Amino acid sequence: MADTFASRTIDVTTGDRETVHDLTAACAAFLAEVARGQCGLLNLFTPHATAGLAVIETGAGSDDDLLTALGFLLPADDRWRHRHGSPGHGRDHVLPAIVPPHATLPVIDGTLALGTWQSVTLVDTNRDNPRRRVRLSFLGC
Repeated sequence: MADTFASRTIDVTTGDRETVHDLTAACAAFLAEVARGQCGLLNLFTPHATAGLAVIETGAGSDDDLLTALGFLLPADDRWRHRHGSPGHGRDHVLPAIVPPHATLPVIDGTLALGTWQSVTLVDTNRDNPRRRVRLSFLGC
């Protein structure tokens, strides 16, 4: 049985262009407040049909490389059946099948147990929706 459960929604402004938004500091701040040195799991979920969550290196070009790769896999053109919004918007609705809207990560002694170069990110290719939400939930024991 879990000793601790805490959950919070954070708001993220992604703007009007494709982005990989780093959430690592927000996750660390949340855990510093609620985990209090415990071990457990941090679950992240974004309740959007056109965004996902990824653990990836940021700041050294990998975040831009991810957007480039997604551009090759999911081109923003007229091939998509889902056609409202910006041209190619249908591909934004396919994104969560490739970059899922959830992630569960280990927490050790109240700290997110990421590798040296790993960051927790929100991946958003939808230029039509500049405001996103991410739910952080900590389950500790």
